[in-house]
Amino acid sequence: MDHIDRKILEIIHGNARITISEMSRIITMSQPAVTERLRKLEDQGVITGYRAVLSPSKLGKYTTAFVLFKSNNCKEFEAFVEGASEIVDFYRTSGEYNYLLKVVTATSETLETFLETCNAFGFSSTLVVLSTRFEDKSLVTSHDASNIISLFHPGES
Repeated sequence: MDHIDRKILEIIHGNARITISEMSRIITMSQPAVTERLRKLEDQGVITGYRAVLSPSKLGKYTTAFVLFKSNNCKEFEAFVEGASEIVDFYRTSGEYNYLLKVVTATSETLETFLETCNAFGFSSTLVVLSTRFEDKSLVTSHDASNIISLFHPGES
């Protein structure tokens, strides 16, 4: 993967609906070349999908929390989590807690009700989000690409 691939990734991370022609113009590369690079990035599994980013508040979801959860019955808890629409991200973790959940609910009251339901599977520690500085930050930036180029080709970038 070179700096052009990284630029393509940065562009589609910012706007997955961008046209090939617009991306080609930004990168100053032909449309067939950009299309081929995108196809290769998809085939290699670097790009695993494209999605819409939804606004929780526009969907009536105003409360976000991160929940550290400790369960003695992981299989039952994981089965419960599969059906819990409040959980938008779910991680298995090391340390005192088995899991980290990102939970999005309408209100603090609905968060409380959800957490009470979880109590049947173990115990938790909850961190309510007060504000969000950023989410889903790109794993690739132009700055990264420039640094990589300068590592392998000093004097260029």
